[in-house]
Amino acid sequence: MQAYSLTLGILAVWRLTHLLNAEDGPGDILVRIRQLAGSGFWGGLLDCSYCLSLWIALPFAFLLSKHWLERVLLWLAFSAGAILLERATLRAPWPPYTEETEVHGELLREKERESDSPSKPGS
Repeated sequence: MQAYSLTLGILAVWRLTHLLNAEDGPGDILVRIRQLAGSGFWGGLLDCSYCLSLWIALPFAFLLSKHWLERVLLWLAFSAGAILLERATLRAPWPPYTEETEVHGELLREKERESDSPSKPGS
C-alpha cells in the first residue's frame, strides 16, 4: 500500500465518521437519523466517534488490501488515523479568563514581613 492510498483512506474514514457523528446535514437529516437510532446499539454507535470509526474503516480496509493480515492492520490504522484527526480538529472552548483580587501581602510569610521591617529603636 502506498502512502497516498493510506492518506486517502484515513481522510475518507474521518470524513464519514465526522459526518455521521457530529454534523447536522442538509435539512437536519443526520440529526433525524441519530434521533431515530435511539439509545440502542445504533444510537450508541452514532454517538461514539471512536466506535463509529472502527465500523466505517472496515470496508475501506477490505477494499484497499489483498491479504487478511494487511486488512486487519489497515482497519486499525484507518480508525486510528480518523481518531487522531478528530482530536486534532476538535475545538474545545478556552477556559474563561478571570482575575482574583489580591489581599494585601497574602503571599508574604509573617516572619519575612517582620524581618523585612526596620528594627524598632530600643529593642
